[in-house]
Amino acid sequence: MADKIYFDSQLLLPIQRAGTRSRPAVQQPQAASFGDMLSAAKRQVAFSAHAKARLVERGISLSEQALARLGTAVDQLAGRGARESLVYLDGTAFVVSVPKRTVITAMDGRTKDNIITNIDSAAIL
Repeated sequence: MADKIYFDSQLLLPIQRAGTRSRPAVQQPQAASFGDMLSAAKRQVAFSAHAKARLVERGISLSEQALARLGTAVDQLAGRGARESLVYLDGTAFVVSVPKRTVITAMDGRTKDNIITNIDSAAIL
């Protein structure tokens, strides 16, 4: 009688059933642990609806590298106890709620007043 091959419904990799002949092991890709995924999610910076609107309105775009640098700056600010911070990155100023890891607003050099209040710290990258 021929051996039947069964497939895992999610990964579509052959799996063995008890009593079948031994087959060479198929290496399954290592999935990130829940802790790793949670840690990565905590490191990401969110954007408020207001900040998103300002980014679109002012034509500001961010690369993955810029987002990573922004996240790193927020990590450093959090380590020093900052609460509301200005992060100046590549010609764009971001006002960030550090405990919430949320960008509140974004400005480039074309804003009317260029005055920022209610911050307790700044990071210039």
